[in-house]
Amino acid sequence: MTEDGDDPVYYVISDLHIGGDEQLEHVDFLEELLGFLERLETSDEDAELIINGDAFGLWEFTELEGLEKFDELVDRYPMLFEQLRATGESIPITLLPGNHDHELAAYDEYAERLAAYNVELVRALSITRPVGDRAIHFEHGHQQDPNNRIEDFGNPHATPMGYFYNTHVTSRAGRLSDRGRYNWLKDVQAVTPTERLPNWLASKYFYREMNPLLRYAVIPFLLLLNVSVVLAVFAGLDLAGVWTMPVDAADAFLDQFGLAGAAVHLLLVLNAVVAGLLLLVGIPLLLFVRDLRGTIDRFGVVETDLTVDPEQPYREAAREVFDERPETAIFCYGHTHRPTMVDVDGRLLVNSGTWLKRLHRRDVVAGHLPPVFYPSYQLCVVRIASGDEGVVVEYEEVEKPSPTAEELTLAERLLTLGREPNPELPGRAVVASGAPESTADVLE
Repeated sequence: MTEDGDDPVYYVISDLHIGGDEQLEHVDFLEELLGFLERLETSDEDAELIINGDAFGLWEFTELEGLEKFDELVDRYPMLFEQLRATGESIPITLLPGNHDHELAAYDEYAERLAAYNVELVRALSITRPVGDRAIHFEHGHQQDPNNRIEDFGNPHATPMGYFYNTHVTSRAGRLSDRGRYNWLKDVQAVTPTERLPNWLASKYFYREMNPLLRYAVIPFLLLLNVSVVLAVFAGLDLAGVWTMPVDAADAFLDQFGLAGAAVHLLLVLNAVVAGLLLLVGIPLLLFVRDLRGTIDRFGVVETDLTVDPEQPYREAAREVFDERPETAIFCYGHTHRPTMVDVDGRLLVNSGTWLKRLHRRDVVAGHLPPVFYPSYQLCVVRIASGDEGVVVEYEEVEKPSPTAEELTLAERLLTLGREPNPELPGRAVVASGAPESTADVLE
């Protein structure tokens, strides 16, 4: 409880990933972030802003070292740092390092330089804050991810697996992105889990980079591939004289439509021929691939479980914190970029999401075409405060127009008609005051 009788209110954001090589320097949400910080500057609440890790993309600067990265950030985003200074004069701003900006924990000078902009850097894996008669546990969440866990926290030379992915894949994408027909490659940092990267690259090549004439010539074949395989089998039976009825019936039906029927007949024949060739090649190839995969699995050459479970490791981590510190009502983390709120034994596991673009995979309505990745923004702020009911958690959405119209081709929209995603933020939730075993009510 504060001196004027008001309980503190906590606003939590995470995973901004500001900065990086070349095209990664573009911050699509900068205007919205400045607006949010300006609102906090004029707030009359006893508020604190907590930036729960990965504020900056320091891993994505591959040509700068140490504090040079901070200087580059200040030079690139002067309005952001001036607004942080102004907001920090009104309310406390606390910053935790994540994995992408782990270097913040490695140098004393980072704390000094951020303090000049009224941002308190806490060089620790987690912090706690009081809320009513309970407490909140904050951590970025990368320590629960074996690919990004920092074994030697604060060591500037710490390089988990995720470090190499970002320095060799994400940063390279930032340097090459503007060479495409559309500046899309920079969005590689929004692809989660990373196993989807090959599918995403194939999708973007097909719908964005492929020559349009070639793409629209291939689409009918891929849409009718299943039908073409069946036709190829029927054609083979017809040629062998085993069963001629299906082909005779189809020819008779199409003959009724004159030139239109002849055109459809030609298209089906071409598709059947291609499908037949693919079957001839594909069957032995499939046997070879299955045998090769079995050999690889026996020797354990390839590790298939590369992606952190989006929720289970954090449930376990939350239970440990709740057991060690029973007064804790909220376990708040980021890292996975998925804004979620889950009841864990009467307390709440809360993910603060990301301000990066999010990509939602959607399979096409028919055929064997690459999936479509719908872009969206779910800019959100988690608000945690004490109320009459207990500890109240709410998501506040920061409005930003959908990029779908600009970033998806007509073909992508038509092929996924009726499958457009409609991402929604979690609803309101309350952890009742009093005993630690009190329940959490998640309300829509």
